[in-house]
Amino acid sequence: MSLRKFLAVGALAAAVSFGGAALAQTAAQKTLVDQAKAAGTVGEQADGYVGFRVSTTDAALCTAVDAMNAGRRAAYARSAADAGTSADVAGSRMFESQLLPRIQSGQWYRNAQGQWVQR
Repeated sequence: MSLRKFLAVGALAAAVSFGGAALAQTAAQKTLVDQAKAAGTVGEQADGYVGFRVSTTDAALCTAVDAMNAGRRAAYARSAADAGTSADVAGSRMFESQLLPRIQSGQWYRNAQGQWVQR
């Protein structure tokens, strides 16, 4: 990985680490997503976004997931522009380097083959 790509991934990792509220519009929305992860309703995905493992009619949770994914989409686009790659590649790299290692025991994630896996 070139230094430029390494720095771009590092900057994105810092945004995820320190800017949780920036990735979800409000702290309450982030809390909703975290609770849904713990309950197994949503999980991280190999593309770097949060996805629904179980369908829900909870409008507040749907809004929270949409807000988090919108923030991530913007961060991946910025990272991709800095690294000279695509937002899809930036999202996948973020999943592999930062999101996957943070998934807690009992939580779910969708792997690159599209299968939901419980840690």
